Amino acid sequence: MGSSADDIRIRMAAFQWLEAQERIHGDSLPRRLLETGFMFEGGPVRLVGPQGIFKPYQMALPISITTIWNGRYDDGFEGSDLLRYHYRGSDPDHRDNVGLREAMRLGVPLIYFNGFVPGRCIAAWPVYIVGDDRGALAFSVQVDARPDLSRRLRVADGRRGVDELPADDPGTNARRAYITATVRVRLHQQAFHERVMRAYQHQCALCRLRHEELLDAAHIIPDGEPDSEPIVPNGLALCKLHHAAFDQYFFGIRPDLTVEVSGAILREEDGPMLRHGLQGIHGQLIHRPSRPSDRPAPWFLERRYDRFRQRVEGGLR
Repeated sequence: MGSSADDIRIRMAAFQWLEAQERIHGDSLPRRLLETGFMFEGGPVRLVGPQGIFKPYQMALPISITTIWNGRYDDGFEGSDLLRYHYRGSDPDHRDNVGLREAMRLGVPLIYFNGFVPGRCIAAWPVYIVGDDRGALAFSVQVDARPDLSRRLRVADGRRGVDELPADDPGTNARRAYITATVRVRLHQQAFHERVMRAYQHQCALCRLRHEELLDAAHIIPDGEPDSEPIVPNGLALCKLHHAAFDQYFFGIRPDLTVEVSGAILREEDGPMLRHGLQGIHGQLIHRPSRPSDRPAPWFLERRYDRFRQRVEGGLR
């Protein structure tokens, strides 16, 4: 077990390493990469292990907490600005729970990994344990500004950087609530994208394009509407051309999964992209996910198709 000084140095090295990995891999990090970790003064530092609360052998306190959702959408957020993270087991005094409690007492930053799909994780750091509910067997967690960004933020008085504030300063609490809320949105968006891509085998449901840089996870009922849900049955994998055309109601998808291009687009004369990319999809069936539970929900398609028909009958397309 290392000293407290070693502990801090390893945490800062872990934060820097994660930033570098995000530049390489994007927001979605391979879990195997985290299990391997990075080298620190001649030895490997792993960031995750078999259990959700993980402490490398070199450190005095845990470095990370991990949630595996197993396909469930309920990610443990309470409201928009607080994460509930459950104890290991039912013993409040299990050493892992004690370690997180000590991290809370000392204000030690950790890393939060969300395993939103098998083999992939989203990382948020630094996170802090801000509450301990023994009755519910759960900790409360919030995310704070990353060290390299914190100097750019300012509290309301416009004078002090957030990294200069005491932990109990009202500005700290407000900042953490805001950042936690943004991480929650980021997590949901990334999880929706990855699950839709996997369901459609990383190809456009219309033209079968496989270049993921050119693919989007499109909502059938648009994101932001009260009854829109970030679930696979409300999603379609579409290339950027077909996503934009779908959003503009150039075509609709009937509940039987048949594509219907608007008459105005069918009558238009342009170039090969219009003929093959839009006019050519009229009457075809979309590519369906293999799992029935991942296929577009008929009630979502019906509502979206009704809007398409209203546009067409209204003379807009």
